[in-house]
Amino acid sequence: MRLGRDFRRRDFVKLAAGAGALPLLSSTALAQLAPNPPSIRPPSPAERGAMARLAHSFMDKYGVPALSVAIGYAGTIVHEDAFGLADIERNEAVTPRHLFRIASVSKMITSVTIFRLIEENRLKLADRVFGRGALLGTDYGQPNSAGIDQITLEHLLTHTAGGWSNDDRDPMFTHPRMDHAELIAWTLANRPPDRPPGQRYAYSNFGYCVLGRVIEKLTGQSYGEHVRSEVFARCGVTEMTIAGNTREQRQAGEVAYYGQGENPYGMNVRRMDSHGGWIATPSDLVQLLMHVDGYTRPANILRPRTIQLMTTAPSYSPDYAKGFCINKSGNWWHNGSLPGTSTIAVRTHGGFCWAAFTNTRRRNSDMDGDLDNLNWNMARQVGEWRVA
Repeated sequence: MRLGRDFRRRDFVKLAAGAGALPLLSSTALAQLAPNPPSIRPPSPAERGAMARLAHSFMDKYGVPALSVAIGYAGTIVHEDAFGLADIERNEAVTPRHLFRIASVSKMITSVTIFRLIEENRLKLADRVFGRGALLGTDYGQPNSAGIDQITLEHLLTHTAGGWSNDDRDPMFTHPRMDHAELIAWTLANRPPDRPPGQRYAYSNFGYCVLGRVIEKLTGQSYGEHVRSEVFARCGVTEMTIAGNTREQRQAGEVAYYGQGENPYGMNVRRMDSHGGWIATPSDLVQLLMHVDGYTRPANILRPRTIQLMTTAPSYSPDYAKGFCINKSGNWWHNGSLPGTSTIAVRTHGGFCWAAFTNTRRRNSDMDGDLDNLNWNMARQVGEWRVA
């Protein structure tokens, strides 16, 4: 069962592209992209009403108990709203302050954290990950399969390590009682890569789990602790944390999750930390995005050249950069999907960042694509915003 399937965005690129055909941005363009207008007005009551009608139509179509959205521009949250029930059993209305599992949107966060360490000259994209003299050395055993000792940091970031893809054998959804170290050691010993690294894209939750361990090895802190202190704190984000596994382990203010033929509490979500474990409000995620979006306001926490590198894809995988899906219109994004969760976060070519989270998902449907379209269509209700 593909519990953690995040759709690979190749079919979704057209949906997320929106209108316009801006080229991908060079480092010079990133440095000079703004100035944006000093401010934009928030939606009027009538426009908020139109946005709400779109939201409710989406919720009715997919049986969504709770939907929360936020839109940011030039460092300011210009619109946020929430619809439905955070907890059906308690008849608890959802608010913009409720926390949601964000699933694989977490990969953006891990990538940003890695690139901060690269800026500090503590890592290089070409660094090998496993084997003697590599970042993790033989912490998880001596690699005994061909190619493992040639996997680099860049291979993990771009999902081109050669194995451990998000299919029915995804290591991250096996052996739920194992901790990170046990699971990585087991996988390296028992699941040889399918091909040499650097040849083909294959979306890998396991690869981003390993990136979390690189962060821990290098910093001497837990993954979550380091991200909160060195990334979130610089963006003014204070409430994001790693999720629990069960309904009883929810954080204060976290929604309940509802499966549609799936069990949202049957996974080791906490072990997913660096590939899919964060919980957040949409506005917090948008604040993070606005601090790495390449625009001049607010001040970014990464240099323009670093952001360009982070959002540049390899030639053999042009739709996925390093923790960010990209397209030729200059939009960057990531979606997330788990039982009980469908999410998306987008940085647009028009200067906006937005996010939308739900507390259910419907597999084998157009829900993920429609959630993306919903964001664009809600923003278009304010004609002055020039969303395209």
